[in-house]
Amino acid sequence: MTAAARPAFFMKTVLLLSVLHLLLGSVSASLGDRLPEFKECISHVITDQRVNRDPSTAQPIVQYHGKWPFYRFMGMQEPFSVFFSLLNFLAHQHGLHRIRTSIPEDYSLRKYYVAFAYFGLTSWVFSMIFHTRDFNVTEKLDYFAAGASVMYGLFYTPIRVFRLDRQSPLRQSVLRLWTMLCVLLFIAHVSYLSFWKWNYTYNMAANVTAGIVQNLLWTGFSFLSYQELKKSWAAWPGLIVAWLILAMSLELLDFPPLGGMIDAHSLWHLGTVGPTVWWYR
Repeated sequence: MTAAARPAFFMKTVLLLSVLHLLLGSVSASLGDRLPEFKECISHVITDQRVNRDPSTAQPIVQYHGKWPFYRFMGMQEPFSVFFSLLNFLAHQHGLHRIRTSIPEDYSLRKYYVAFAYFGLTSWVFSMIFHTRDFNVTEKLDYFAAGASVMYGLFYTPIRVFRLDRQSPLRQSVLRLWTMLCVLLFIAHVSYLSFWKWNYTYNMAANVTAGIVQNLLWTGFSFLSYQELKKSWAAWPGLIVAWLILAMSLELLDFPPLGGMIDAHSLWHLGTVGPTVWWYR
């Protein structure tokens, strides 16, 4: 496999795996899943019924299948998550335009930058779809696309940090092994969720682990680069990582939606827009 083909190979593998298995059994992991009213009305729009009930009986607000009840807006189940996902999509779109117009085609890292943008665009498209209408298929595509984006970030980071893109026999051998390892890890990840068990806790742990590894690499890279160059831009990757960690920490709050529309998850999506724009600078 040539060096130029590796990003494309990685992307094709991810796309194939993401649509392999879309019909799985339901998961009952939240308090609301065990409520009699939920079991009796599961075929109806229980979210709207629960939100519109008398406040004295609607407290405390509980989750159903791990999800909070939302007010719909123009058919969208989680309108602010859709809108903030769109902002992230536009940030990647703008970044892709900057890459294509400002980086020469013969620069060895350019193809990895382009692939990074496409993974980002894809993940936010499926995020918008999922948060518009939460079906079994849209949830899986959202999770697999997000996982692919995180996995590509883990794949790309050592290539940039250790310059595995350079044409030396040792670097190219390491790059081939690293490419195959990342592909196999993603295959195993999707296979486990698709054919063994749809496990939200495992999925979160896998993505957080991949994120921590690349964040540590970027932080160390930024520190060493700043020590050597004494330029503020050399510290940007580490600062972006810190911003992303703060944004991700919003997920830990997990509070009922404010006004029935804004929850911690949507704020997390909002928090990733700024660092994405900064990243492409």
